[in-house]
Amino acid sequence: MSTSTIVEPTPPPPLIPSLPDDVALNIIARVPRCYHPILSLVSKSMRSLISSPLLYTTRTLLKSSQHFLYISLRLPTSPVLRFYTLYQNPTKPESPRNILVPLPLIPSTSLVGSAFAALGHKIYVLGGSMADIPSSHVWSLDCRTHTWEPAPNMHVSREFAATGVVDGKIYVIGGCVVDNWARSKNWAEVYDPETGKWNAVPSPVEIRYKWMHASAVIDGKVYAMADRHGLCYEVKSGSWGTVDTDLDNGWRGRACVIDGVLFCYDYLGKIRGYDVKEGTWKELKGLEEELPRFLCGATMANLGGKLIVVWESKNEGSKEMEIWCAEIEVKKDEGGELWGRTEWSDVVLTVPTRSSIVHCLAVTL
Repeated sequence: MSTSTIVEPTPPPPLIPSLPDDVALNIIARVPRCYHPILSLVSKSMRSLISSPLLYTTRTLLKSSQHFLYISLRLPTSPVLRFYTLYQNPTKPESPRNILVPLPLIPSTSLVGSAFAALGHKIYVLGGSMADIPSSHVWSLDCRTHTWEPAPNMHVSREFAATGVVDGKIYVIGGCVVDNWARSKNWAEVYDPETGKWNAVPSPVEIRYKWMHASAVIDGKVYAMADRHGLCYEVKSGSWGTVDTDLDNGWRGRACVIDGVLFCYDYLGKIRGYDVKEGTWKELKGLEEELPRFLCGATMANLGGKLIVVWESKNEGSKEMEIWCAEIEVKKDEGGELWGRTEWSDVVLTVPTRSSIVHCLAVTL
């Protein structure tokens, strides 16, 4: 009579020799993310931890999370949108300190007029059109591992829609022609990542415009600049309204919000901020000699409370152009004036001419 021997699986080696794994996790979670590629070379266990949700949950609990910038570009040499992340190199003084690093290609055809939203550790690319045919498809980029995966489709196909994230949910407004019952009902939708479902957001008929040029979230309200005038949606009360005339007239281009102030550039190429509570525009002073006038436009993002400005610099006759980026500390003085201090400003990427910046946004990891 033969007996079989049960072979116990070999436990994985400890993350750090002579230390319990929970203690090692507590240490590794405090290491800045720029060193993660080096840590992943230590062992298989370490490589597995570096890409695991457990590490990022621990970083959040220890308040060791960092803010990272992501940028999408349209290149004449690429059939799809190209995504990059800003890599700030603290280890090699002889190398460029701030550079854009390319990410894996989005597994989708190139769409025009997609909307973008950052929620948790993911970036969502919503809708867009190809050959003037809108799409309802949604893709998400997991910024922990830089991998793409499809997300649930919207109920309605959209292009040039407005988006905003409030209370852990993505709100999408407009970008569609209200020519049937389904589009009328779902002119505005909300996505809950906990349930993975889209739901219609009730909206009055008189505000259902198609094109949305810009959007932002201020104090729990989603603001959107439409064809005719701006509108806002207060999530808590479910109420819709129009925006102040001064905000409507002065909002130009892609903006961002820092401490309740919406920043964008004006018609003279200067950066201005709109305080919703005061209802006034004010120039961001202190940058006159440090930054160019953004007459051709600029894209902005809130990176951990700092104002990030990304713009294109073109040289006449050259086959290449530069993508510039600046990080600005913004403050309000005792008199209520807005002041900025440029912490750094660099060329972060060189691309073929006729390229264009599509969007930029920040993710906390």
